[in-house]
Amino acid sequence: MAGGRDSLRALLRAANALLQQRRYHAALAVLKGFRNGAVYGAKIRAPHALVMTFLFKSGSLREKLKTIAQATYTHSRNLAYFVFTYKGLMALQSQLQGKKIPFHSFFAACIGGWLVFGENNPINSQIIMYLLSRILFGLSRLAVEKGYVPQPKQDPFPLVAALIWGTVLWLFEYHRETLQPSLQSSMTYLYDDSNVWHDISDFLIYNKRTDSK
Repeated sequence: MAGGRDSLRALLRAANALLQQRRYHAALAVLKGFRNGAVYGAKIRAPHALVMTFLFKSGSLREKLKTIAQATYTHSRNLAYFVFTYKGLMALQSQLQGKKIPFHSFFAACIGGWLVFGENNPINSQIIMYLLSRILFGLSRLAVEKGYVPQPKQDPFPLVAALIWGTVLWLFEYHRETLQPSLQSSMTYLYDDSNVWHDISDFLIYNKRTDSK
């Protein structure tokens, strides 16, 4: 028993010594990036899938749990693969050119995005739309910061909010098929289902009546 503990301690010391080696830092950073991508993807997707599945999906409990597990696995796997690819290509480019330049980041992320997130499926679609909205905000702030666009005299956010909500509800009412399925489900619940009721049960307590009244 004591011998087993001693072996474990020796193994941990060897692992810690390896982690302190600067020459292995780039490779180890790639591996930890894979780990962090997997963990973060699971943390983000699991609660989202749980809520959306139980709110809007039909089927048995087993089917719902399977849907949640599949969505969580896909998000976790893809993010882990992307971080691994991105950090690996960043390290490779830096080693080949002897320094890190801004184009390295763009090129590595493009390759990772093509390889990992290039398939058009619901998970990847949600991630890309999430990033797109933040890119637009980021580029807008960068344009003002660099002087390409004059600093607004008033906060433009109220106008942006008005235009976004006006556009998305117009699309929902007249071109619903163009919207992402989960957004359609959410808006159907909010704006269509609230037009239908039969009595107090499906007016106040439930969204839809499930009996045959």
